[in-house]
Amino acid sequence: MNIEICCNSVQSAANAKAAGATRIELCQDLENGGTTPSLAAIRQCVEKLGLDVFVLIRPRSGDFCYNEIETETMAQDVEVCKQLGVKGIVVGFLRKDGTIDTALTRRFVQLAAPLPVTFHRAFDRCADWQRALEEVIGCGCARILTSGCQPTTMEGLDTLRRMVEMAGDRITILAGGGITPDNVRHIIAATGVKEVHGSCKRSTPGGYNETDPAQVKSLLVNAQYGIVVS
Repeated sequence: MNIEICCNSVQSAANAKAAGATRIELCQDLENGGTTPSLAAIRQCVEKLGLDVFVLIRPRSGDFCYNEIETETMAQDVEVCKQLGVKGIVVGFLRKDGTIDTALTRRFVQLAAPLPVTFHRAFDRCADWQRALEEVIGCGCARILTSGCQPTTMEGLDTLRRMVEMAGDRITILAGGGITPDNVRHIIAATGVKEVHGSCKRSTPGGYNETDPAQVKSLLVNAQYGIVVS
């Protein structure tokens, strides 16, 4: 079972590592869905923390339909990430009608190569997830981060299971959205996913959220060895 921890800062990444995590998705502004982190944050997580870092490439919050300026900014961010030694790129492109923007997705898979590309939870806004799944596979993405097209994975269990079955070994379904140490084993057992994505956040006295090492440790243990929660 591969566990990915979503981290919104270098401090969060350090907390995740202290708890035993080895792979993170790094972003910032998580309260608004996440945007591209700073170059310095990426460098520290890769070089100083030695983590497998997957970087979210998203220039702003809001929808997933980008103009030419935004797209070029994202393309340059991918090039910088490759130079810094990250392990994966996380993107998501939709058209206004809720279908996958296959042209942009293919372009960024090619730009990111040889790094794997995760298509993020923009997927959950697709009008037809079965069609979208085939299109993302056809674009060459390595995985899809999804809650089963519902607000949380617990609500999307049935669709997640169907996604896993439909995907087979063609693409990895990365379950994410409301995953906690208490429900992770149930989600794994009910869907058959091989990878999960959790944020494990706590509020700090300073009024912001950061990764909680105690939750990360519990999530890691329960995902590997815990008892299924019924």
